[in-house]
Amino acid sequence: MSLTLEAILEANRRYVESFGEKRNLSMPPARRFAILTCMDARLDPSKFAGLQEGDAHVVRNAGGRASEDAIRSLVISYKLLGTREWFVIHHTDCGMETFSDEIMRGLLAKSLDPAVLEADGWHDRGSGPGSSEAQYIDWLTIRNQEESVVEDVQRLRRHPLVPPWVPIRGFLYDVRSGALRPVTAADSVGMAK
Repeated sequence: MSLTLEAILEANRRYVESFGEKRNLSMPPARRFAILTCMDARLDPSKFAGLQEGDAHVVRNAGGRASEDAIRSLVISYKLLGTREWFVIHHTDCGMETFSDEIMRGLLAKSLDPAVLEADGWHDRGSGPGSSEAQYIDWLTIRNQEESVVEDVQRLRRHPLVPPWVPIRGFLYDVRSGALRPVTAADSVGMAK
């Protein structure tokens, strides 16, 4: 058993001991909102948004992008579980700004081993084999943080399964200070009609 697995199982054992009334939480989120944000380990939505278990839905992926799967989750959150407001939260110093689709496709074509980021960019140190399957994936990389927030809010707002009365707000989270900064251009696009 790996040390990581042992640590996780031990943490879970302690969690179970204090679980208590959490068994009575309802499936719909108590505060009726959802957050779409990045999977970056430096972001803790429960802390930066003041959440407790059962308060909100948090959908996470690389970059916090409005991918098809994120939209699927948000629509389920609204349609079946009653969320009434959504927040798209990207962040500073995001790894999705460090590569392009072409770079990712090239790295994966060479090998499936981990790549390394050096001063001059990403490099594959693996010995192969790689795969050409990466060419079929839109990696949803980011060139400009504010623009990506606006793009994702627009994508959600225009999606035919997203009701026009759900407000969608955009923010940038600063990984150096913990502050959420509204992206004004995203809010004007995402406001409910």
